[in-house]
Amino acid sequence: MILPKWLIFAFGSAFFAGLTAIFGKLGVAGISSNLATLIRTFIILVLILLIVCFRHEWDGLGSISPKTWLFLLLSGVATGLSWLCYYHALKIGDVAKVAPIDKLSVSIAILLGVVVLGEKLSFGQMMGCSLIILGSIVLALF
Repeated sequence: MILPKWLIFAFGSAFFAGLTAIFGKLGVAGISSNLATLIRTFIILVLILLIVCFRHEWDGLGSISPKTWLFLLLSGVATGLSWLCYYHALKIGDVAKVAPIDKLSVSIAILLGVVVLGEKLSFGQMMGCSLIILGSIVLALF
C-alpha cells in the first residue's frame, strides 16, 4: 500500500518535532532560552534559504499579494512566540510534561479551523480532538 504524500510529510513532521523536543532540551541547558531560540531560528533560516535556492523557488516572490504577506507575517510572529514559549518551558520543565501540552496545538488548530475557516468536522475528528486534549492533560498532570 502506498501512503499519500501528505501523510508521509505529516509523519516526518511529527518525527522531527519529537527530535526537536529532545535536542531542544539538551541544547537549552546552560544558556538563555531566548538565545537558544535565536540560534535555532538562524539555523532554520539558513536551511530553508539553501532549499529555496537549490530548488529555484524565488520566482514567485514578486507576485505575493499584500494579503499573503500579512498572513505570512502573522504566522511568523505566532511561530516565533510559540518557539520562545516552548524553549522556555523546556528549559524549566520536563520534556514528558512540556511536549504533551505543546501538542494541544493540534486541537487548537482543529478548533480554529472550524471557527475561523468554517471547516466541518466528522464525529471521528471531534472524538480524536477530544482525546488529544484529554491525553495531553493526563500526560502532563499525572
